[in-house]
Amino acid sequence: MRSNTGWVDAGMASLTRTVRIEWGDCDPAGIVFYPRYIAMFDHSTTLLIEQALGARKHELYRTYAFDGYPVVENRARFLKPTRFGDDVVIETSLAAIRRSSFDLTHRVSLEGVLAAEGFETRVWSVRDKTRPNGLRAEPIPPDVVARLSAS
Repeated sequence: MRSNTGWVDAGMASLTRTVRIEWGDCDPAGIVFYPRYIAMFDHSTTLLIEQALGARKHELYRTYAFDGYPVVENRARFLKPTRFGDDVVIETSLAAIRRSSFDLTHRVSLEGVLAAEGFETRVWSVRDKTRPNGLRAEPIPPDVVARLSAS
């Protein structure tokens, strides 16, 4: 649903997946090293978008002639340690879509208890031909908005 603020905020895409914590995810204390959560959130975002748009990420580059959806802001809260061998559930949801950016939330649960939360803002981007190796925000195509908001 598009409001007068330009946000789409109802009935948006979501994804739930189970992830086993591996040895390489852990620090010397045996708990998940916090940057590993960010990697898990990133992969969940990719899976959510692939699911909603019905194509793998590398195919989306060709279909939409864009250069990705990089993170421009993120933050996380860590509430309960998770450890090697734990099976956690990651729930990723699209929280808002604006003209050229979108927000996601990630919730990591262990045995039904919230262990971590992540929050991201990403930007639909294309190459900026005025700057070598630069990117710039581009409006999200209407069909992408429709598919993400209908999931």
